[in-house]
Amino acid sequence: MRYVNLKGDVSLLLGSIYKIFYIAFHNLPTIIIMEEYIKFPNGSKVCRLGQGTWMMGRNKSKRNDEITALQHGIELGMNLIDTAELYENEELVGEAIKEYRDRVFIVSKVMPSNADYRGTKRACERSLQRLKTDKIDLFLLHWIGKYPFEETVKAFQELEKEGKIGAWGVSNLDVRHMEHIDRISSPGECATDQVLYNLKERGVEFDLIPWCAERNIPVMAYSPLGEGLMLNDKTLRKVAEKHSASPAQIALAWSLRLPDIISIPKAGNISHVEDNFKSLSIELTPEDLKELDIAFPPPSRKIILKGW
Repeated sequence: MRYVNLKGDVSLLLGSIYKIFYIAFHNLPTIIIMEEYIKFPNGSKVCRLGQGTWMMGRNKSKRNDEITALQHGIELGMNLIDTAELYENEELVGEAIKEYRDRVFIVSKVMPSNADYRGTKRACERSLQRLKTDKIDLFLLHWIGKYPFEETVKAFQELEKEGKIGAWGVSNLDVRHMEHIDRISSPGECATDQVLYNLKERGVEFDLIPWCAERNIPVMAYSPLGEGLMLNDKTLRKVAEKHSASPAQIALAWSLRLPDIISIPKAGNISHVEDNFKSLSIELTPEDLKELDIAFPPPSRKIILKGW
């Protein structure tokens, strides 16, 4: 899949898929060729760098900037936008995508307190209304709650048959819970597990990421910048300097080094979106990865998944 963007007009072309180039022309993102994508089990393809929205919509004075940022990300080819009923910003996302719906892959989530059979279906209807769309491309259980997975999955399956969602998945589930999901669904039904993953939080590498990879389930990484807490690390800054990049861009490039990872950082303005997007053109060397492993060691044992 290749997107060529000429001052906002995007044409979808066929091409080989392996690498991403970003070329600026006359200080505008006039040409963007997006050749790297990830495929969900149902065949849907998205850019591996998506757009998160956690905490967006909280400040009215930032609303226009946030909407413009999401739209600019879509124009660059970052077509996956992640939201949730918990975030209370689905209306903002709906406003941002109203002129771009056919180019956007929407991810939303049902809260565990609503995730019984009937509650899941009602939550989906509310999200559809707030997003002003007739279909959510990927609908997730946000985290583990009191209701049996069987109820939530049954609702997901019916919503998919009804055409109200394109696929379903989960968030913040560790391997033992994913094994439960696997037992009560067909192969390829669960489209993703969205989890905390960044340089400082690497526990999922020990077993969850390999488990998902064996089953061709993409992992979606939220908080890939660790809320900015690691960006002053001297090793990260050293690698960034080597690539003429920012520490945040290196952290994002690192999060995408594995083939089945989607990273969903948030960006509240156009400049931040463009900075994030440029991370797709950074190729970390084996030496870079070795240095980052020393500074941020990979797990040597099982670490309980952090999340909600």
